[in-house]
Amino acid sequence: MNAPVSITAPLDTETLAKVEELARARGITGAAFAAEAIREAAREPVDFASFVQAGIASLERGEVHGQDDVAAWFEERVAARHGE
Repeated sequence: MNAPVSITAPLDTETLAKVEELARARGITGAAFAAEAIREAAREPVDFASFVQAGIASLERGEVHGQDDVAAWFEERVAARHGE
């Protein structure tokens, strides 16, 4: 990991109180909670874009299933789950 840097972000008092409460419940500081939230917010769209790209690549390779096949697959799973 790179050397940490700090940012300043204005928060209303209600949001700050929520951050502090959630941080306390986890046994961490508000700053640690905020840093974790920012890391997650930065990672999530990157992971989603990767997921979408994997789907596009699958389509390009012809790895597709028709609606009837998918519906039958779901029906089989539901039946198996209910012991039918």
